[in-house]
Amino acid sequence: MNRRPLGRSELVIEPLVLGGNVFGWTVDEKKGFAILDAFVDAGFSAIDTAEGYPNWVPGNPPGMSETIIGEWLKARGKRDDVHIFTKVNSAKQAGGLKADAIKTAVEASLSRLQTDYIDLYFSHWPDSEAEHEETLGAYDTLIRAGKVRVIGASNYTTEMMEEAQRTAIIKSLPRYDVVQNRYNLYDRAEFDALRPFLVENDIGAVVYYSLASGFLTGKYRREADLGQSARGGGIGKYLDDKGLAILAALDEIAAEVGATPAEVALAWLIAQPGVSAPIASATSVEQVESLVRGARLILSHEANERLTSAGL
Repeated sequence: MNRRPLGRSELVIEPLVLGGNVFGWTVDEKKGFAILDAFVDAGFSAIDTAEGYPNWVPGNPPGMSETIIGEWLKARGKRDDVHIFTKVNSAKQAGGLKADAIKTAVEASLSRLQTDYIDLYFSHWPDSEAEHEETLGAYDTLIRAGKVRVIGASNYTTEMMEEAQRTAIIKSLPRYDVVQNRYNLYDRAEFDALRPFLVENDIGAVVYYSLASGFLTGKYRREADLGQSARGGGIGKYLDDKGLAILAALDEIAAEVGATPAEVALAWLIAQPGVSAPIASATSVEQVESLVRGARLILSHEANERLTSAGL
């Protein structure tokens, strides 16, 4: 399986990242361990989480996803075999990317993850109250201390990335080498606008909502299907003419290549310019196995073009 560099950074990963947003939400620790085992045993290494996963669940303590991953790392002793991605300012709070906030947050994440370093640390959401110089300066301190290897930005626009990069160059600070933005067969505009900047500046991209909250699995085709998922409220918006046209194309190509719609949707993403790897979560070992098949599936140019056209 071809591994891919994350931009010009030192990180090289397989073309699939396991999403940890479900850990502590729809996946408990026991099931989480089985999912993580299956993912790593299949030859993959990149695991994405955040300080805020899944803090939308009432009564959850902070960082349950990080905590479950940390317990798994301790139990399995595989820290050097995986790449851990996590994020700061998940709550979009004012001042969430100021130096003191980052310093406090990283120590909490390291403690929950039971590790002494983070492979890729993202600014989860922009913070209008924090200057890029202060944020990047805080990351510089962490990198020099060996607590963070590479930094990235999630949900940043092209303009924000340009401003951050100018600051990094002028002030001799580390730059964002990876982005994490929404991108899938349905949701394209945000990433399409950012892509030229990423390609020109050799910045990696791990994209989220790769399966559009599960819509691209093909399980949800009418309103009545939405009650089957904890994410039902976020899927309904895809049930329009565009979404149904995408599902029809996925169905056709899945039948042609002997795969599932979800596997075809992942294969399309991996083939797109500027994409290093999609992020996808799983709630069972069987779903991990399907994600792995999708990451290894290579579609013809004609199939990719049909899928691209279906979502226009």
